[in-house]
Parts: sequence; structure tokens; C-alpha cells
Amino acid sequence: MELFASHFGTYEIDRTGETPRLRPFRHDPAPSPLGEGFLALSDHPTRIRQPMARRGWLDGDGGAARGADSFVPLSIERASELAAAELDRVRRTHGNGAIFGGSYGWGSAGRFHHPQSQLKRFLTLAGGFVSARNTYSYGTAKVLIPHLVGPAYSDPGAFNPTWDRIVAERPFILSFGGMRLSNAQVEAGGTGAHRTRGWLTAFAQAGGEMLTLSPDRRDAPQGDHLAIHAGSDACAMLAMAHVLIHEGLVDEAAVRRLTTGYDALKALILGQADGPARTPDWAAPLTGIPAATLTQLARKLVAGPALINLAWSLQRAVAGEQPYWAALVLAVLSGQIGQPGCGLACGLSAVSSVGNPLRRLRGPAFVQGTNPVSDFIPVARITEMLERPGETIAYNGASLTLPDIRLIWWAGGNPFHHHQDLNRLARAWRRPETVIVQESVWTATAQHADLVFPSALPSERDDIAAASRDDWIIRSSKVTEPPAGVETDHAVLSRIAEHLGLAEAFHEGRSEAEWIAQLYAGYCAAFPELPDWDTFCATGHARLSDPVPEEVIQPLEAFRADPQASPLATPSGRIELMPALLRAADSRLGAPLTRVVVSDAGEDPALPLRLLSPQPAQRLHSQLDGAPIAEDARRDGLEVARAHPDEIRAAGLIAGAPALLSNERGAVLVMIEADNRLAPGHVELPTGGWYAPRRIDGRWIDCGGNPNTLTRDSGSSELSQGPSAGGARVRLEPAPAPEHLGVAQSAGGA
Repeated sequence: MELFASHFGTYEIDRTGETPRLRPFRHDPAPSPLGEGFLALSDHPTRIRQPMARRGWLDGDGGAARGADSFVPLSIERASELAAAELDRVRRTHGNGAIFGGSYGWGSAGRFHHPQSQLKRFLTLAGGFVSARNTYSYGTAKVLIPHLVGPAYSDPGAFNPTWDRIVAERPFILSFGGMRLSNAQVEAGGTGAHRTRGWLTAFAQAGGEMLTLSPDRRDAPQGDHLAIHAGSDACAMLAMAHVLIHEGLVDEAAVRRLTTGYDALKALILGQADGPARTPDWAAPLTGIPAATLTQLARKLVAGPALINLAWSLQRAVAGEQPYWAALVLAVLSGQIGQPGCGLACGLSAVSSVGNPLRRLRGPAFVQGTNPVSDFIPVARITEMLERPGETIAYNGASLTLPDIRLIWWAGGNPFHHHQDLNRLARAWRRPETVIVQESVWTATAQHADLVFPSALPSERDDIAAASRDDWIIRSSKVTEPPAGVETDHAVLSRIAEHLGLAEAFHEGRSEAEWIAQLYAGYCAAFPELPDWDTFCATGHARLSDPVPEEVIQPLEAFRADPQASPLATPSGRIELMPALLRAADSRLGAPLTRVVVSDAGEDPALPLRLLSPQPAQRLHSQLDGAPIAEDARRDGLEVARAHPDEIRAAGLIAGAPALLSNERGAVLVMIEADNRLAPGHVELPTGGWYAPRRIDGRWIDCGGNPNTLTRDSGSSELSQGPSAGGARVRLEPAPAPEHLGVAQSAGGA
């Protein structure tokens, strides 16, 4: 069976017609239609078909016109020579600490044709590079959680009880931020079966009860919904904790057995230290939830069984540590932490694998080697790195010196999609001497490059796909040939490596097919039950056998049963409710766990709307933006923003017409639509629109509809320096006249 593996799952290749088609994998109970969009990009107008160089870079403009310049075509040999010469010049003149290997994930579900791994191996062999640490998806929580319960629970989903336990125990699920099923259709290494919808159905059929707290009713896939002001989740949780303490509902002996810091926490919540008592009356105006409702929810949690679920989006905000910390506090004080199927979950439905009871198919990756350069930045601080070379920032209790970057090399990922305050990034992006990008289509990042190499799409190369949190491994076959002259990232880097004398060390004399077979052999060594290579290629897929119970870890259950026999990897061996580092002064946010910060703190209070920027249902991040499903989701070519009808009327606008979302950071052109499911005071614009700033009536406007044009780039806190997209405030205003939109001047392009 010929299969194609993508981040959206697995598809069967149908070659019976004139052109190949993708059909749902027969073993997938809830297949996603999005993966078929790769075929639509094969011959799309945005496709990069040959190496290109920015004209001003060739003339030595030092980056001044980057993002606003034209490109000239090059031969692959000439482009390879230029890339190798520039890399060699920078490392000899400034050292390898001046090279930033900025590749981010989601470039491929395949284990070999993974752009990030390919680039990092190449740059490591060339002497090293400055790297990025953590992710935009989960960067704040990943730094925070080890301080609370130890590093074993830092990865996404590690905190979660599994769905089978949840269904069996039928806890009351209080979900902050929701469980959008559209998020669950993706997985970093792909999957053979999407299971989340089935688990939610089983939970409902078992009589499980769920309440979702979010500003958008669409965040609730089932059960009831309660509107809450965006960014105020920690306030609601601490108010519920106050109810438990004030009403004597906390088993303090059990809390002291499992945790440290309870006395300091209790004083904080009761208002005996650092601010007011965190009562329901205090939280009601901040959250928009009546005090009586918060009180009732607290009592329902302590009555149990109960599970608190947190969307990953909550921690992508200023003080994003607070909702995750407050949820742990509430799970502990309500007595639910470590109970079977109960306690705390981080990101049920955030991606396909979270919460699934299965054996993890952990295996080898394309070997990157050991990077000789130890310098790094938190992934969301790239703009600050470019703006402030040589200065320091705080990070996780230490001080980091920001490197002086002269060369950025990017393969896979699109920072001009996922970073914040894109206009500010565009200004900082002009500082390096050279930007090299490997990409399949003309994303905004490619348009802001100096030297661009075309890359084959995932559907144009053979590979194996496997996710470390899943149990399927797929033999992904090339569906179509790439356009003439377009190669894989591995082939491009091999060419450049030849000019540096590194080719043999890079590819080790193996063909791409031989590398893929070797990677599969590594999986077989780890899991002998997998079929041999020939059988695997013939069937196209394999799956690990069902897990034995001890292979599926239920977090904190053993610890709760006997904290001394199963201690946590924290200084005390117990849950740290108030770690000293998290109570230390933070120069921008105050002490992050002792001063509650609603995520729009610091924003202009005159701006009436809180901006929500969820993941899109019609694409993955900015990928597949040119595919039919994404194009059909636009209205008259514009990304669609939604707001409550009252907010549209208050702005003097008409639903179904173009409008601007704006603040001091910029303006975004959208089609505004009315939606009663969205709470007043909010506007929602999903991520993924391609940043396309244009000069209109003397004003720069992003006509691509990217909400990150408007989001704040400040870092979550000086603990994590995570992404801070949540909490932006904006206004709705009329769009420029149609005739002005028609003569807009592009600020960049191919």
C-alpha cells in the first residue's frame, strides 16, 4: 500500500486517475481533509522554482531593502557557491557565534526530510551556530513546570491522565480555554489514527460532564460553556482556591504531605501578604463570571472526582506562568491531584496524541551531532536578539548574553507567521548581513531573505514518519515529482557542503534512500516487533502492539499514594507550590506568583477589544495557505475576523464588509463577520494569514490578515521569556476605500 504521511495524518495514494489523489487512511477513524492540500501546492503560483537572490544584497546594501526588494534568478551552482562563501566569511570574520540556525519545527512529518535536523547537522559540521530553545507552542509551561513538579513533567502532555482513565472515572472536567477538535487533527510526526473525537464521545456516553471556560462558545466541543474574559483564567482559579480555604474544604494534612509552600500560598490567597484577598468578589469584575458561580465551581471541584484542563494558549501570554501555576494550586487544594483520571491536564486536544493511552514510538532521528556553540536564546526572543546584541536578558534564574548575529539561516518554519509584533520583527530583521532561507513557497520569511533555495514539498519526497508520542510508523511515499530544478533540503545542503569540504561528513556516502532505511533499522532495534524493511515497505505502515498497563504512566498517582517511595525530582521531593525563584522580583512583571497579572496588563485600556488568535481550522499555522480549503475560508480574498454583533455596531461598521483591526503596533485588513458565540469585548482572528504589509493612504497595513502584526513581543516573563501573543488589545475601524486598496504598493514579494 502506498501511503503519504503528513502532520494532518496518513493518506492512501490513489493513482488510478490521470493525476494522483489522496484518500483517507482506512485505519483512521477521524481523518483530516487538510493533508490533501499539499497536492494543490505542487504547481501553485507561490511556488519557488529556482534559487533566487535579492538584488540589493548582491549590490551590498547591508540588508537595507530586505523585505522590500526584487529577486533575480541564479543557477543552483552559483547559489550554492554564494551560500558557502557567505557562511565561510561570517565564521572566519565573526566566529560561529554570529550564525543563527533559526529553523523551527513542522517543516515535515518525516524523520529524514526534517528541515530543522538537516540544517542543524550541516551547521554543526561547519563549526556550530546559535540555537533556539523551547517552542512557541509550549515554551512558558516547559520552563515553569520543572520548578513545580520536576523536569519529568515538562513536556507537553506529560502531566495528563490518559483518556481511558478519564472515561472510566468520569470526572467533572473544568476546561480553561477549551478543546477545539481542529487542533487535534495535527501531530508533529503524523499519526495513523486520530482518536480524540472518539474519546470525547466515549466520555459523553459514559455520562461525563464538562464545562468549558473561554470567550468563544466554539471552544466547547461538547458540554456546557461559560464565557470568561480572555487572560483572566488565573484570577478565576485563585478565587476558587480562596473558597476552598475560607470554607475549610482543604484537607491541609494531605496538602502538607504532598507539597511545600502551603503557608505562604494560603497567606497570599487570603490577602495576608502581597495584595488583596483573592475572593470571588475580587475576581468577578476581572473575569466576567459572577462570584456565586465561582463559588459553586469550587465546591463542585472539591466534591470530585474532577479534572482541570488547560489549553496551551493560556501560557502564550504575559505572565503566562500564572494560569498553569494557579491550576496546579487548585488541583492540589481540591484534593484531585494524583487521583485516577483526575487532577490536572495540559492540552487535551492540543495535538492528536495528548492523553492517548499508548506505547510511545521513540526512535532515532537524523543525527545532528554536538553543536560546538553553546549560546542560545529562548525561541520567542529573536527580535530582542537582533535589536540588542551584546546586552543581557534574564532567563530561568540566569542571565543570557544576546549574541551578535550576522547570518541567519532558516530551513522549515515561518517566523513571519508565528512570531509576535511582525512590524517590529521586520525592522530588526534588516540588521544581519545575510539571511538564507530554504522554502517551498514564497512565504513572508522567504520574501525577507537575501538568498532563497527552493525545497521539495513533503509530498514530493520519500521518507518514514513517526511521532515520539504516537504508536504508528508510516512509509511515506513520494506522491508527485517536484518541479524541475527543485531538490530536497538534504540535496541542497549536500551541494553547499561540497564547497566547504564537508560533503562526505554530511551525507556519509549514503543516498537519501539509504539514510531512510537506516533510520527505520534504528526503530526496529528499539522495537523488535516491527516488521523488516521489505515487509514494512510493502504494507506501508506498522503499529506497536497495545500497551501493557505499566507502560502507560499515570502522572502523580504513585507520588500521591506514597510521596516518600515515589518522590518528585524537586528540591523537596514534593510539589513546590511557591518556589523561591518564582517569588523573586521580576523587573517587568513584579513577583509573578504573588501579583496576579491579567494578560492584557500594560495594553492601552482605551482599546475596547481583546484579540484572540487561535490556531486555524483550515491549515496548520501558515502552511497550506494556498490550498483550496484555506482559500475557501477567506472572503473576497481577506482573512475573516469575528466579533459580537454589538461590537461591530459600536464601531460603526457593517458585518460582512472589510475592516481594520489596529493598535499602536500596526493595522490588519480583514473581513469582519458577526458571531453571537463570541463574548462581547473580544475579536477573533485565527493565525496563519501571510504577513503582507502595504502602504495605503500613508499607513502600513497588513493585507495578509496575520494577527501577530498586532500582538505584543515582550516575553511571558523573565522566568521563561516565552511567547506573549495573548492579551493584545485592538480597535475595529473602517477599511480604506476599495480604490485605495487596489493601488496598494507591496512592501515585499518575489
